[in-house]
Amino acid sequence: MVGRPAGSGRVTVPRMTIRLRQVALVAHDLDKAVAGLSEHFGIDVGFRDPSIVEFGLVNAVFPVGHDFLEVVSPMREGTTAGRLLEKRSGDGGYMVIVQCDDLERRRARLAELGVRVVWSMDLEDVAGTHLHPRDVGGAILSIDWAKPWESWRWAGPTWQDHVRTDIVDGIAGVTVAADDPAAMAARWGEVLDAPADGTEVRLDEGTIAFVPAGDRGEGVDGVALHASDRGRAGEFFDLVGVRLTLV
Repeated sequence: MVGRPAGSGRVTVPRMTIRLRQVALVAHDLDKAVAGLSEHFGIDVGFRDPSIVEFGLVNAVFPVGHDFLEVVSPMREGTTAGRLLEKRSGDGGYMVIVQCDDLERRRARLAELGVRVVWSMDLEDVAGTHLHPRDVGGAILSIDWAKPWESWRWAGPTWQDHVRTDIVDGIAGVTVAADDPAAMAARWGEVLDAPADGTEVRLDEGTIAFVPAGDRGEGVDGVALHASDRGRAGEFFDLVGVRLTLV
C-alpha cells in the first residue's frame, strides 16, 4: 500500500521485509512433473542444482516471474523427501521458502521460540535456514536472505534468461493442510513474526493459508499462481499432488 504523509508531497512505499519466494514440491517421477508444469503454465526449467545430491535428491527449478517453483525427487533410499512421499501416499508439497531482509534478527527469534534448525548455509549473497517441521508443523519452512533483494542464487546463475510470463508471473500464495488450521496459522505467524488472521498468515508479498487436513494428512496441498493472462484466472490443475490455481 502506498501512503502520503500529512503535509508532504512525497509518496512513501513501506519497505518490504518478508515475502513468499519459493515453493518446492516432491514427485516420484521428476520428468513427468516437469512436463506437466511446463505444459500447463508455459514455464521453463531455469536450473537443476547438482549440490542437492547432498540430500539424496535431484531437482528442477522454474522461475515464475521473480518467484520460483521447484520439484524435487529422491534418488536414493532414506531421504526426507522419500519418507514424505510414503507418508502422504504420493506426490505433494515439500517446502515453503520465504525471503527476509533481517535474517539475523529472525534467527535470534527462532532460538527464543525453541525452533530447531535442521540445515543452514551462509554465503556472501544468500543464506538459508531450514526449520524442523515438528517445531513448525505442516511442511519444511525455510527463512532465507539474498543480496541484492531480487537475486536468488538457489535458482542458478542464469534463471532470468528462463523467465516466461505469458500465462503466470508470480506465486501469490500457498495452502497448507493442517489438523488444526487456526493453531498452525498462529504458530507460523509466531515463527515468521508475521500477522496471522484466523487461518491465514499475511506476508509483505504472498499469503500462507491453512485448511483442514484430509485423508493425506498435513502438508502443502495448493499453490496459487498469479495469472498474467487474466482470462485464465480461476483455472486450476491438479499436478504433482497439489492443486495449482491461477488467480
